[in-house]
Amino acid sequence: MPQLSTERTRRAIVEHTRRMAEAAAAAGPGAAVPTTPKWTVTGLVEHLGQTQNWVAEIIERRIADPTRLPTEMAALPDDPAEWPAWLSASAQRVADACSDDAIDAPVFNAAGDERTGTRFWMSSMLNEAVVHGFDAANAAGLPPDVEPDVAAALIDNHFKMLTSPTWEMQRPESAQAIRGTGQTLLWTATDTDAGWFVERHPEGAAWRPGTGDADATVSGPAGSLLLSLTRRIPLASNGIEVFGDAGVVEHWIGNTAHDAG
Repeated sequence: MPQLSTERTRRAIVEHTRRMAEAAAAAGPGAAVPTTPKWTVTGLVEHLGQTQNWVAEIIERRIADPTRLPTEMAALPDDPAEWPAWLSASAQRVADACSDDAIDAPVFNAAGDERTGTRFWMSSMLNEAVVHGFDAANAAGLPPDVEPDVAAALIDNHFKMLTSPTWEMQRPESAQAIRGTGQTLLWTATDTDAGWFVERHPEGAAWRPGTGDADATVSGPAGSLLLSLTRRIPLASNGIEVFGDAGVVEHWIGNTAHDAG
């Protein structure tokens, strides 16, 4: 399964942040965000820009010790007219921080998996821009806009997070719920050649890229699969079809997706 290049990832962070800013402007600062009900558009913009600046500082300073993570957050401009430029700057800052020189540098990886810290943060920042970009678009009544290759890379990241050591430590209820006795699930993208095969074992869930016979199969465009996995859209919508035991899929999504804010 092809992976996003570092350059493609950096460009996608900047591009999807721009789309998010446009959607936020269309929705208005006080608009409710149905997919993140605790936030208005103002909170959504603030979260994305602050997170991008915070992560950029981690990589710029090559912070490897989690006790030394930044404690101050960037301030959201009071004037919403300044938000697009503020978001553009934060996206470009984190993209620049994720330079080729930084890819293998010693940087803290919050997932605790095999990725270098910078590679972890690049995927996380792309996920933030894309998923919260959908949140803003949804608030503005705009359609989702996620390229298949970007969505596929973020589904990879999603499964890496769910099977990471950090998930086991921070979300023990979820880690316990997705254990099983050999049940299998398969997600297949209809607009790429990507597939994600999950096996649930007593010691924990595991995944691999590819396909195979499964107890339940979820098929659809990669963007729709991503938004369903992150609980942004219903399971059987936006071109998604479920074959086999739909209850197994619903249980997986209900016990794995990150909180919607």
